[in-house]
This record gives sequence, C-alpha cells and structure tokens, in this order.
Amino acid sequence: MAQALEAVLDLSPDALLVVAADGTVAAANAPAGRLFGIPEDNLAGLDHRSLLANDFREDIRKLFRRLLAHPDQHPAPVQTYCLHRTGTEFPAELTASFLPGAGRQRSDAGQLLLSVRGTAHHNSAAPRREAMALLAATLESTADGILVVDSDWNIAGYNEKFLAMWGIPATLLEAPQGMTASLQHEVMPLVLAQLSDPRQFMAKLGELEADPAAESHDVLEFKDGRTIERYSRPHRSGDGIVGRIWSFQDVTERRQAQEQAHRAMADLAAQTEKLRGMAFRDPLTGLANRAVFNDALGEAVRSPRLKSVDVLLLDLDDFKEVNDVLGHQAGDDMLIEVARRLRGCAPTADVVARLGGDEFVVLLTACPNADEIATCMVRCLRVPLTAGGKVLRPSLSLGLASLTSEDQNASELLRRADIAMYAAKAAGKNRFLRFQPDMMSELMQRTAMESGLVRAAEHGEISIEFQPIVSYQRGQVVKVEALARWDSDGGRVPPSVFIPLAERTGLIGGIGMEVMGLAMRRIAGWLTGDPSRSLAVNVSGVQLQEHDFAEQVLRLAEASGVAPYQLVIEVTESVFFDADCSLVKQLSTLREAGARVALDDFGTGYSSLGRLQDLPVDTVKIDKSFVSMIRTGRERLPILSSMVNMAHSLGLTVTAEGIETVEQAQYLAALECDSMQGYLFSRPEPESRLTLALSHAEKVLRTLKEG
Repeated sequence: MAQALEAVLDLSPDALLVVAADGTVAAANAPAGRLFGIPEDNLAGLDHRSLLANDFREDIRKLFRRLLAHPDQHPAPVQTYCLHRTGTEFPAELTASFLPGAGRQRSDAGQLLLSVRGTAHHNSAAPRREAMALLAATLESTADGILVVDSDWNIAGYNEKFLAMWGIPATLLEAPQGMTASLQHEVMPLVLAQLSDPRQFMAKLGELEADPAAESHDVLEFKDGRTIERYSRPHRSGDGIVGRIWSFQDVTERRQAQEQAHRAMADLAAQTEKLRGMAFRDPLTGLANRAVFNDALGEAVRSPRLKSVDVLLLDLDDFKEVNDVLGHQAGDDMLIEVARRLRGCAPTADVVARLGGDEFVVLLTACPNADEIATCMVRCLRVPLTAGGKVLRPSLSLGLASLTSEDQNASELLRRADIAMYAAKAAGKNRFLRFQPDMMSELMQRTAMESGLVRAAEHGEISIEFQPIVSYQRGQVVKVEALARWDSDGGRVPPSVFIPLAERTGLIGGIGMEVMGLAMRRIAGWLTGDPSRSLAVNVSGVQLQEHDFAEQVLRLAEASGVAPYQLVIEVTESVFFDADCSLVKQLSTLREAGARVALDDFGTGYSSLGRLQDLPVDTVKIDKSFVSMIRTGRERLPILSSMVNMAHSLGLTVTAEGIETVEQAQYLAALECDSMQGYLFSRPEPESRLTLALSHAEKVLRTLKEG
C-alpha cells in the first residue's frame, strides 16, 4: 500500500515536500528531485528554506503564518523563486496545507505538505518578477509613506515608511483575509488617536468613497506636533478604477521652517516699522522729530505759493529743576502733557516737533494768526498739571520768527526764532516775543559778555563784597556773606546774569574756588577774633558735581587759617533731591569736618516744610519774597511763623534775608528769627569798607533793641 501511495505521488506533476515541525524535509516525491536537481532520497533532512531564493524566504514564512492563523482555509498560491542544485534560480508557484491528521492549532507540531510547481514556461514570469522587484524597491526608497487599497478599500500594498509614519505594526496588515475589518477595527483607531482633528480625516475618506474618481490633497496635524500632507488619486487599470493610491509626506520641518521664516519676516517688518517711526517721530511724545521739521521747513521756504511761513520755537522755563527735584519720570510726564497741549493750540500746524530735551518747535504756513497761537501756547501751558505726584505750573519762553521778503533760508529763519526765544527768557520768561532786528545786537552783547567773563576769570577780575548778617538776640554781627562781583567794561553785571553764564560756560568751578579762597584770606583775622563768627559762601550745584570739591574747600580753609566750623556753605534746595548723587556726599563730607550748610532761597522751589527733616542742612534762609510781605508789621502771616517754628522744631536755625525796613526786622525778631540780613543793616561792601559796614549793622541793631 505504501509503495502504491508512493507511486501515486511520483505521478503528480508537482513537486511535493513533507515538512516537519522543525522545518526539515521529511519526504519528497520524484518530481521534487527532478525540479530541484537533487535525488529525492537526498532531499530528506534538508532545511526546506535552503530550496528557496533568499529574497523569497520571507514570503514562505508569511504563508505559514497565514495557514496557522486560518487552518481551515486554503491560502492562495505564492509566486516565488526556488534554487536548483546548480545554484540558479527558477520561478515557481507554491501552496501549502496540513497533512491529514496533523495538528491544526498554533501549538501543534504537525507536518505540512508543500506543493511546488515550476513556472519557467510562463514567458511573463521573469519580466513580472523584475517589474515587481523594481516596484518594491521604488516604494521602499521613496521618502513618502505609500498605501494602496483596492476598490473595496482592502489594503493591496504599502511600504515600510507608511508603517513607520503611522506606527502601525506590520502584523496588522499581513493577513490576506479580512483586511477591511482589520483596517476598520484595529488600524483605524490607532490612526485616529494620533490626529488633532480626526473628524477632518474621516470626512475626507467619506468624500472619496462617494466619488472614486476624485483626487485630493489636505494637511493632517498630529498631536505630537508633526504635520503630514496627504495626497490621494484613483488607481486606474485601463479605463476602469481598481482602487486608490495614498501618499503621505512628512512636512513638519518644512512647515516649521516656513513658520520661522514668517515670524522672522513679521519681526523684521515690525522692527522696520519701529525704525521708521524712530526716524520720523519722537519716541516720548509722539511728535515729529528734528529731521521731519527740517525737511518741512526747507520745503516751505522754497515754495513760492505760500503767503506766510512762521516758526515758533519754545523752551520750558526751569525744566531742569523738575528733573532734579521730582525725578526724570515726572519730567517725562510733563513733556508728554506739554506736547498734547501744543497740538491742541495749533491743530492746523504743518508740523509740531520736539527738537530734544525740553525744546519744541511749530511750523505754520499760510496762517493769519501766528501771534494768537503763540499767545494760546503761553496761556495753556500755565494751567497746572500733575507730575510725580506734585501739582506743577509749567511755563515757556517762546520765540516767533516769520519769513520776510528778504532772501532767507530755513536755517536763518530757525536761528531768528531761537534768538527771539532767548530774548523772551531774558525778559522774564513765561512769554513770547516776535523776532526784532535789535535782538541780534542783544545776542551779540551776550556773546561779548561771555567772552568778557572768560577773560575776567583768567585774569582774576572777579571781586568780592561782604554783607553782614546780624543776631537780634545777641545784638551783634555773627556772620558775613561773601558775594561775587564782576565789573566789566560796560559796568557792573548782576550775579543773576553772570553766575548762570559761568555755569553754562563751565567757568563756575574756577570762579567759585577763587572767590571762596579770596574771602577766607580777606576776613581770616575777623573770624579769628571770635570763634562764634562765621563766613557764608554761595556754592553752585555745578561746583558740587566736582568729585574733590569738599577736599578743595578744606584745603583752602587750612591754608587761610580758617576753622572748618566757621564756614557756612549756602546752596539752593534743588541739590538735595537725589539722595545718592555725589554733590550730597560732598556736603556731607564738609559737615563731618565741622562746616555748616544753609538752605538758600527757601520756599521758592518745589520742596515743602515737611521735607526739611530729610535734608542735611543746619540753617534755613527765608527768601526775601516772603519778607517783603511784611509792610506794617501788624500783618498775620502764618506762612512765616510756620517756617520759623518748623525749622526750630527740627533743630535748625533761621536766617531771614532781604530785610529793608524796621517793621520787617521787628516782626521777624518777634518770631524769634535767629539772624537777619538786608539793606536795613548794610549793603554788600568791599573789604575796604567792611569795618564801617560791621559798625553800621551793630548800630542799627542797638537802635532796634532800644526802640
């Protein structure tokens, strides 16, 4: 019976191989020996994989897995390549099934029957193999993920890139049966879970299922930040549609690069716009800047059609004090408010610009009422405003210049407005003046005065006068104040004129030290005669900015034989409003050496009585503007009594200056003012008349006390 069965197997046209559980050939028929070129008895014991071409061994493993997964089904034949004993490959068709009685479960170690049929007689097999190999190589070499489905949406093909892109295990797509179910129940949830908008994904599938001939392109956003472009087109065979080809391209890096480029372009555009604004606008006030104004003024002057061209140049009065006293933020707040008011006063102006600092300029063309606009500006700026928590009343000095029939250029017109502005300052500030030709001569005089001051400083032509300061309680002169004087060729120049000029020209340091040293030497003998006597010297805030100011003063005192405790340094209150600045440190050094500090012109600045306790001062000098309020001596002046009482409560002494009448002296004496100074006692006198001045002051004192 066995021989008969063996004869029947040998009659089969196909090569038959019985494969044991370990993969070795257990038996083979005669056609198998002829097909592989190996005697059938020699086939037994060989590993069946050695009979297959290397590239196709994986296909056989897949066939076995399908058979194990579905033992009751008959897998479709597999097109493969086998190896002849000579080493040549030949095409073949291979099927597999369990032998009757063999195990039908994955855990069983049953035997398999392989049926191999040579297909070399098929002329198209080799070209087909080459075409399939080329197609497979092409799919695997592309950077895109490729998926091919048939017309029933069964998976017909894919590449490894597709699996890697979506994170799909290959085992889910290997089964030949039920691919649609696998796609829907296992693969599709895995795909949808990765997408930011799964509804968009499914909606596109629905559209293409309804229209198989449609092509599509959309973008998929993944939750992990990736961006995938999805392309789809119908798979055609002849005139019919047999399926659909999907292509997935990862464009994450490209999209990120595009977004970075867009952001960079947006940033560049913003920076360009900012630079453009900076080129034409003042960053603080939003007004036009100097460049814009100069261009507009040049064009206006050149235009023959304009009937009038007016330039209004203005500068805020005493703006530096706002910065010094209240800080730069308060100064900025004031500048912003000033800019707003200027725009309101000149709504039809061609240009309202900030030239820098506290200097503004307005250009008017074809304007019939330039003087009215200038008046409005002066008036509007005097309206109080709040800056730095303080109520301030700003003022401005404004110069107005108009284009005349003369041959003028833009720079000349602006220069005339500038001259008129400084003339307004010299006339008392808080006003506007229109340019007049005689202002030019005044400018020349100021320039000549500056040159004269330089010569006077270089040749020691600044002189000194002394004014006694008396104590009513003690009935004697307790102090003298040294006052700088300058007699130029044209007569005496008031300190209120040449001291600011010396500060602007940088001469104040040399002049101040010369005056101080000369004063010490001149009255050193008088000071030595009574240790309670002292010398008061005015010091500019500019001088205090010199890092060695205190050292210079102490050296002068030592060289003159004057004790530091007999020195009184008089300063205005603005020097105290930056607690960390070097000028306060200079004063502290002098006080530590014994010198005293007097707050001059108290009440005229931005401080208050409440701030006295924070200031490093020893004496308060009440400004003459408050003393002048005393006329009959019977007035009720609470401000004066408050000043004196507050100073005394803080341990400070009080000096009243500008006393010209007996009534003023008696009123202040009743308030227990510590010392008094003014023409009533003595005018400032040179050293040659100092003895007479001292005698006269004490004589007036005696008369007051007796009366």
